[in-house]
Amino acid sequence: MKLKMVAVASIANSMKNLKLQNTAPHLFRFQSIRTLLLQSAASESVKLHQLTDSDSGILEVTLERPETKNAIGKDMLRGLQHTFEAVYKDHTAKVLMINSLVPRVFCAGADLKERITMNPSEVQSFVNSLRSTFSYLEDLHIPTIAVIEGAALGGGLEMALSCDLRICGEDAVLGLPETGLAIIPGAGGTQRLPRLVGKSTAKELIFTGRKIGSKDALSMACRCFMHAEDRFLYRTC
Repeated sequence: MKLKMVAVASIANSMKNLKLQNTAPHLFRFQSIRTLLLQSAASESVKLHQLTDSDSGILEVTLERPETKNAIGKDMLRGLQHTFEAVYKDHTAKVLMINSLVPRVFCAGADLKERITMNPSEVQSFVNSLRSTFSYLEDLHIPTIAVIEGAALGGGLEMALSCDLRICGEDAVLGLPETGLAIIPGAGGTQRLPRLVGKSTAKELIFTGRKIGSKDALSMACRCFMHAEDRFLYRTC
């Protein structure tokens, strides 16, 4: 944690490389250059980019699996594992953002259509790997930020909870709906959510599967920041 706090000072300097662009009245965007660093051989839907100059230290993981709303299957999970390992080995990294390139969705959770083709042993192995991958993300030595626009449900929210901070658009929808499917959040949500919002609120959200918006997340102290849609957007090109 101390190392992450020290890194915050580096983030402030890195963000100076981003150009604030007034593209229209009341519409401001950060503009930067996105350079591809890694596309995992395991999954084309997960890519690692570097933003702005080579010495900025700002890395971005992008999710792009539109046909499943970024649902995490076996290949995508391996892609996340390889990508987070690459971030760990990058000694120039100062901050990591996780962002979706699919409109109106961050991550819909696990790929349940793929899961029904698995036997019980395969399901257990997948859930264990998902949990350990998010724990690996949580333990990265640099600050991590989930940029959430649209739905972050189930495993998608569990991935966001594994980050240090969450930046939500006004259209963000957060939830752990697993109980409606007679299963439980198995990738760390039952542990990380109570640490942020308290046991009582976490139990209510998990037991009911209720979905909340970004304003509710703010009021629950989810370490979540909100930006107004079409007013303060992070833009890369």
